[in-house]
Amino acid sequence: MTGGEDRQAPALPSAMTARELARWAWRQLTSMRTALVLLLLLALAAIPGSVFPQEDIDSLAVTQWKDAHPKLTPIWESLDLFSVYSSVWFSAIYILLMVSLVGCIIPRTGVYWRALRARPPRAPRHLSRLPEHASYDTEEAPEVVLERAAAVLKKRGYRVEASDGAVAAERGYLREAGNLLFHLAVLVVLVGFAVGGLFGYKGGVILLVGNGFSNNLTQYDDFAPGSLFDPSTMEDFHFSVDEFDVTWLTEGLSAGQARDFKAHLTYTETQGGETKEHALRVNHPLTIGGTDVFLIGHGYAPVITIRDGEGEIATGGPTVFLPTDQSFASFGVVKAPDASPNQIGLEGTFYPTFAMGQDEDGNLTMPYSAWGDALDPLVSMLVYTGDLGLNDGSASSVYVLDKADAEPVLNDEGRPLRLDLRPGDTVELPDDMGSVTFEGVERWNKIQISRTPGKFLALGGVVLALIGLFGSLFVRPRRVWVRARRDPEGRTLVEAARLDRSSGADPETGAEEMGAILDSLGRPARAAEGGAS
Repeated sequence: MTGGEDRQAPALPSAMTARELARWAWRQLTSMRTALVLLLLLALAAIPGSVFPQEDIDSLAVTQWKDAHPKLTPIWESLDLFSVYSSVWFSAIYILLMVSLVGCIIPRTGVYWRALRARPPRAPRHLSRLPEHASYDTEEAPEVVLERAAAVLKKRGYRVEASDGAVAAERGYLREAGNLLFHLAVLVVLVGFAVGGLFGYKGGVILLVGNGFSNNLTQYDDFAPGSLFDPSTMEDFHFSVDEFDVTWLTEGLSAGQARDFKAHLTYTETQGGETKEHALRVNHPLTIGGTDVFLIGHGYAPVITIRDGEGEIATGGPTVFLPTDQSFASFGVVKAPDASPNQIGLEGTFYPTFAMGQDEDGNLTMPYSAWGDALDPLVSMLVYTGDLGLNDGSASSVYVLDKADAEPVLNDEGRPLRLDLRPGDTVELPDDMGSVTFEGVERWNKIQISRTPGKFLALGGVVLALIGLFGSLFVRPRRVWVRARRDPEGRTLVEAARLDRSSGADPETGAEEMGAILDSLGRPARAAEGGAS
């Protein structure tokens, strides 16, 4: 980045007026060094957003992380590490960087503009002192040579200026334009992201296959609006997940993992509008107006029915279990707060393809899922009874079972009762507490819906930044001078020199261009062979 003059900061005097202090602070903020430091800080500040799950991207992953790290969770929440990009400290760096870039670019714009319009500098007095130079004699008049030199150089894309018996030419002005375009484009990118963050929104919902969704606030499981979000900008669309297909890897170390999955949607862009179909896949969103619908995850929802001691259904239907590994072994809880006489809670793991591990001696060890597909599903859960913390009015996660005031149900051996159920199995609970039935398995999809108004502005800024960067890196500013004058013998002495102003210039390329220019001027063959200089 060359977005400002790296001015040496003056020492801070012991006593300054408010105006002097403001001027000093502004010079510090708008220096190139500060802009580079802020850009580095922004990159570093974005790292936690990539390492830790974010609420506005995947609230399920955040819940799992919190459950796995209960001691770290309060610290992470106080630092806004689950919502990095909307945190105060990230926003402060972002805003300071924008201000610093503006302060860098505005003073430099005039410099770039003047450099872009500048005329070629006059020919040096001694062209022979330049690293690339040559000379030859000719019978032609100096005016003829200079006129031809101006035409040749213009044809090669040089800006030409003739004066004092010499032609000065320069090209590569777009390097300065590339510099200016790059810095302006960085601002455009930042503005695009800011517009999206202020006026857009991002939300998520878990849908069972066969269920639908309407785009209104009450339908979201989690919703993260921008600071200036207006609910009236939400498109009035509806979609339903009709089918869900998964392709599983069958060979290699990753056998049993999902290779590809897609949800077959039917949707309408407006309520009561024309029904359309779309196959929703990862990185292939459905775009409706300015809103994008993404498929970001999937899993299993065991259908478990709990009957209480009176034989009444206390809870039933599919319950979302969260995958814990790539084989889709999933953790979940089932709560029956209306069970009589005591509340009942289940906590455990669903195995799509149940298997038992073995040690070297052939002894059975821990259970696991051998395959991600539901080939031999089994749910293994512990049973709890008592107060599950659902009646005190406080918020509770559907993925966490509050066991503070609940006790594990014991089996005949005095150990915690574990239910291992396959589809269709029913187990009677002890002490006439009721029964648990594993009815079957359904699938769920994690859908993310987002509206980012400034995304095309940011994309355009990225494209412009690349164009500007290529221009500043690959456009080579160079100068050529040609002088012609009569010598004492009445012949015309032609002198030419070339100066490549870009670093890392190839000498052979410069020599080739110099030779081509001289040949176009009519340099005699003998002078070319001898390389007179």
